[in-house]
Amino acid sequence: MGKQIETAIVKIDPVSPEVAVLKRAVDLLREGELVVFPTETVYGLGADAFQPRALEGIFLAKGRPFSDPLILHIAEYDELAQLTSAVPAVARQLAQAFWPGPLTLILPRGPHVPYIATAGMETVAVRMPAHPVARALIKALGSPIAAPSANRFMHISPTTADHALADLRGRVPLILDGGPCQVGVESTILDLSVDVPIILRPGGTSLESLRAVLPEVQPPARREAQSEETAQKAPGQLPRHYAPAIPLLLFAGSEEAIRSAMLKELRLRVERGERVGVLVADDDLPAFQSSGAQVCSLGEAANSAQVAANLFACLRALEEIPVQVILCRSFPTHELGLAIGDRLRRAAGSSVIQV
Repeated sequence: MGKQIETAIVKIDPVSPEVAVLKRAVDLLREGELVVFPTETVYGLGADAFQPRALEGIFLAKGRPFSDPLILHIAEYDELAQLTSAVPAVARQLAQAFWPGPLTLILPRGPHVPYIATAGMETVAVRMPAHPVARALIKALGSPIAAPSANRFMHISPTTADHALADLRGRVPLILDGGPCQVGVESTILDLSVDVPIILRPGGTSLESLRAVLPEVQPPARREAQSEETAQKAPGQLPRHYAPAIPLLLFAGSEEAIRSAMLKELRLRVERGERVGVLVADDDLPAFQSSGAQVCSLGEAANSAQVAANLFACLRALEEIPVQVILCRSFPTHELGLAIGDRLRRAAGSSVIQV
């Protein structure tokens, strides 16, 4: 990383973004600089999608390998033609149903899309965010914006401007603070470049919702572990990702078995003098409130939208205390539960305990 720069946080109205604030951000983007901005999923680290040097700056600021592609964001459906060489009927159908919103489509790369954005591949990832600030920024720039999450590579994604500042202070000139993100996990990535559409990364659009429109959509397939050197078709494919800087143990099984195993592990670690963080649901709180651990609840276990919205913020809160280990329960896989499980498994890496 080059010289440190001063990072400014500027408040922006999340519903009616101020023109003057948008202009400040647009001027930087046109100069090839990076700007952090809110989306409905997580905060994004943005650059003009058609400036390869600016895109290179994203990878350098995050410490991200060039094998990990970027998602390109548009504000209107008509802008899709700038990014892809073909828009299949199924893409139009899905865009009509889910855009703007947390769904990314993998399509054939258009000739004007820099290869640095696609990890050198002939496919491109595109979505239309729902957040008013994100769409207003894209419209004001007059160009699609490439934007991964605004955090250091493999760290917990940011759902507030302060999260982004903690990771990128001195690496970006401007962070637009539009308040907490509503969805809290990244977009679902759906591959339309194959014969049968398949989810590459579960996210803010559920498998159930997709199948209501396109019944043949397939859930994520189990794949061999990918390395950072291997070019990926979509972000979020590495076995360890979205992870705190401290170990996380994920417990899977029935709720009663999970609770029992977590309490047993917790007692052993507390007796050894360790500072333990526990990530649970409201349903679990009575069992852990007097346990000697730092307890963070994600909400009602059955409310996947609530759990997803709180997930990354709770992980960061436990990391900042700091604790020495996080014990975490698994959650039901319905609706956004598929994305929650994906993020927790990648945060845990190989440390998943089946009980």
